[in-house]
Amino acid sequence: MSKILIADDEGSIRRTLREILEFEKFEVEEAADGVECLSKLRKSEFDVVLLDIKMPKMDGMEALDRIQELNPDLPVVMISGHATIDTAVEAVKRGAFDFISKPPDLNRLLITLRNAIDKAGLVTETKILRRQVTAAKVQDIIGDSAAMQQVRNTIDRVAPTDARVLVTGPNGAGKELIARWIHAKSHRANGPIVEVNCAAIPSELIESELFGHEKGAFTSAMKQRIGKFEQAHNGTLFLDEIGDMSLSAQAKVLRALQEQKIARVGGDKDIKVDVRVVAATNKDLRAEIEAGRFREDLYHRLAVIIIQSPALRDRRDDIPALITHFISQICAEYGVPPRKMTAEAIEALQQLEWTGNIRELRNVVERLLILGADPVTADDVAMYVAPPRERVGV
Repeated sequence: MSKILIADDEGSIRRTLREILEFEKFEVEEAADGVECLSKLRKSEFDVVLLDIKMPKMDGMEALDRIQELNPDLPVVMISGHATIDTAVEAVKRGAFDFISKPPDLNRLLITLRNAIDKAGLVTETKILRRQVTAAKVQDIIGDSAAMQQVRNTIDRVAPTDARVLVTGPNGAGKELIARWIHAKSHRANGPIVEVNCAAIPSELIESELFGHEKGAFTSAMKQRIGKFEQAHNGTLFLDEIGDMSLSAQAKVLRALQEQKIARVGGDKDIKVDVRVVAATNKDLRAEIEAGRFREDLYHRLAVIIIQSPALRDRRDDIPALITHFISQICAEYGVPPRKMTAEAIEALQQLEWTGNIRELRNVVERLLILGADPVTADDVAMYVAPPRERVGV
């Protein structure tokens, strides 16, 4: 049974709405003003709020802003007998699901409530699916080298806190996996982890991507868009390749981290966000600061904890375990029995430079499983992987 909160200072309106909604099998509670409405929302969960605009102590518009901070996914339907079209538009811009004039049309009211409940259900379902997908993506951290043990120990100590983390290391070294484990081991694990590849987004679009935009904010803004900061509310925002972010976007990210609030492009309303930021880069940010391409104040905000993701050539002892893991993973994906690789083949792979790191190793293992013998031999490695000049010491 869906639960509705009616917030209206007119007792006759509350009673009428209660009778109608209870007849339609809704569970109903009442509040006589905005303050009581917020108090009830803090104590109980509701599916929809019917919120009057003109109320004592706290009017509906202010209460709407507070509800957006308290629970941005809760649908709020505004009701008023004195409002204008401008008021209705303003309410929707502030986050209201819809606006209904008094006295309300019964059919429209019921349709609006059911639509609001359906939307809330879809939002909840989407979050559950996102968490399931996120959990499925979190792979084990493979390897027992000293470098990887230090990474694991740091994750275990940092994850339960809200400290910001900067993950450094070359491309393909597993920075994203470290970020996912920080999220999975944190108290935010039930919230979303939202990833942004700063290098893949044009500089003119990065602000809209991060902070969202209002309809009409620019030529192609045909509808309102929720940015990555809002999507990551109560979760983790992973800013990959942050060294490639434009200086103007860096300034806005700095403000968001300082004040824990953002403003959509084209909007004048500050939106509070509770987000833990994990950033990653393959660049030397100190050198980028010296060159004037990265803000030093943002660096200090992000680099509370620094985790170095080691290059594969610095953890060669982990290569046999990684190969075993990838063989099992790839064979399962292809639906074939697990294959084997000779000790000589593994030793040959350990001697390579691995400029593409773990990502390159997985691709090479897949290539050898497709093209090589069973078991994969050192001759297969020599034929299908790298010429001798690329081997260590040659």
